Amino acid sequence: MKITILCVGKIKEKFFRDALAEYTKRLSGYANINIIEVPDEKAPENLSVGEALLIKEKEGERLLKKISGGFVVPLAIEGRELSSEELAELIRKKGVEGTSHITFIIGGSLGLSENVMKKGDLSLSFSKMTFPHQLMRIILCEQIYRAFRIIRGEPYHK
Repeated sequence: MKITILCVGKIKEKFFRDALAEYTKRLSGYANINIIEVPDEKAPENLSVGEALLIKEKEGERLLKKISGGFVVPLAIEGRELSSEELAELIRKKGVEGTSHITFIIGGSLGLSENVMKKGDLSLSFSKMTFPHQLMRIILCEQIYRAFRIIRGEPYHK
């Protein structure tokens, strides 16, 4: 299976990069993993609603250009929450149905544009809490790794 993670911005902190490298290495035994970053827009402190919308739209246009088919899963607070086992079942089921590519999308600090959300086949939420988008990449990779371990019946998920 091919897993693509589309995300806004770069990871600057070494500890985040190290954690991400570890999970992508672990995942390489289960799937072809590809992380694609698009540039983020600079967001001043006191944004108006219109300015925030414009930033999300610009970042969204960049993300939409990178979607190359498959099952598209934007991450958003208002999305559907799944347990680790339910995510594993979703990935397993998509593979059985012949879907060989899943694309997860992580927005920037302001979230995802409406156009990106509309492109999704399933909007996924990891929590009602807000996470830094750099940390979300690591959490997502860990959960995908956990899902593959669950699918194969390997110990890890308890």
